[in-house]
Parts: sequence; structure tokens; C-alpha cells
Amino acid sequence: MGWLTGQVAFVTGGTGGIGSAIVRRYVQEGAKVGVMARDAGQLEALRAELGQDIVVTSGDVRSYSDTQKAVERTLDAFGKLDTFVANAAIFDYFTRLESIRPDVLETSFQKLFSVNVLGYLIGARTVIEPLRETKGSMIFTLSNSSFYAGGGGILYVTAKHALVGLVRQLAFELAPDIRVNGVAPGATLTGMQSLQSLNDRAKPLAQIDGFADAAAQAVPLRSVARPEDHVGHYVLLASAQNAGQTTAHIIHSDGGWEVRGPNG
Repeated sequence: MGWLTGQVAFVTGGTGGIGSAIVRRYVQEGAKVGVMARDAGQLEALRAELGQDIVVTSGDVRSYSDTQKAVERTLDAFGKLDTFVANAAIFDYFTRLESIRPDVLETSFQKLFSVNVLGYLIGARTVIEPLRETKGSMIFTLSNSSFYAGGGGILYVTAKHALVGLVRQLAFELAPDIRVNGVAPGATLTGMQSLQSLNDRAKPLAQIDGFADAAAQAVPLRSVARPEDHVGHYVLLASAQNAGQTTAHIIHSDGGWEVRGPNG
């Protein structure tokens, strides 16, 4: 029996990188999963792979109606909801404030924060009622950039710091009915997209020359993460049996970034 047998989860940003790894692992652990993402082709490929254990919905996390539709489809297919995982995000390719042209600063801020922060709030708002019914949980993907400088540019790091407050405040507001936690991965080989307007060199982290070696050398464990390396934390936090007394907590999964030496 898996840790999540009989449970139902809803995952946003569920088609690439950490998101699809979470969906696959949840299915392996016995859960049914509603998946929301923007790319319909990737969603259909995931559905073909996992079959009737998932239901997919194409939509934008910045849209309340899109997200509500995805939640309703999950409830219609599986009858309840036990866990919400907010995972969709975009990157700023390490762009410093002084490098952002004044004419794109406002629009770039709005786009990144609308996905990385507002999208999480919209997702959380749509699932409060069904999660109250099951005494379920919310899990938010954060980052080591939620706690430390240098893991991104000014917009990304600021947004990720804001999510620490989101986790803590929601844990306060929704107790005792709903547990609220987060996972903070470090550098991970993913295809996460960057805002193109900020930096004409922007590309997914996994495609940056030398990124894997540099990221590995920056942490005590001397390895760069794959998406699958983080997903056990999401299984633990979703399990009421194994994490029933855990809320307002953020699990670091970053190779030991906090205890890195003075030379990295």
C-alpha cells in the first residue's frame, strides 16, 4: 500500500520538471491526481502515460475561472480533494534590478508575480472548501531563493520570499482544518521558462552551459538535483498519517545550502 492510497490531489504546473515528477510519484503512491498546466500537448502526453489515475485541464494559473474549472473536473472525476500542490512558476534568469529597462519593469513585475504569487493564492482560494471537508493539506513549491539571495534575480527572489509569508499566514488562517506547508528545492535541472523581456540570454536552467557542475560545487552534497529528488517531501507532507502534526513548515531540499563553506 502506498502512502497516498485512496487520496486525491490537485497539482498546478504539473507537466514539466518538478510538477510532472510529483504527479507520477503521487500516482505510484496510490493517489488520483487532477493536473492543470498551459500546454495541452504535454497534458495529453501525461494522460496517455498515466491513464485513468489522472484528469487533465489546460488553463492559466492566473485565471480564477480556469483554476476553478480544473478543481471541479478533479472533484467530478474522483469525488473529493485531499491535497493541493501549487507548483507553476517562471524565472527571471538572474536579472539584476539595474539591468531591467525602466519601460519593462512594471510589466515584468506583474507577469512574474501574477504567476509565482497570485497564481498560488488563486489556487489556494479555489480549494479551501473541498479541503476543509477532508481535513486536507496545501503544499507550495518554494525555493532556496525563498531564504537566500543569489539564486535568481531581483523579481524571482522577491517573489519567492513572499511565498514564505503566504505559507505561514495560510497555515494560521486555515488551522485547524487544513495543514499548509512548503518544499524549498535548490538548483534543479528543469525546463522552467524565464521572462523573455528581461534578458535576451534567458533559457531554461537545464540548458545553461556549465550550470549543473557549478550548482553541484556550490553545495555541501556536491550534486545538482533532478526533479525526482524532491518529490518524497511532497508525499510526506500530503500524508495525514505521517505528517498530521506538521503545518506552517517548509522543508529544505537544496543540498545543504545553509551550511556551505565560505568558498561555496
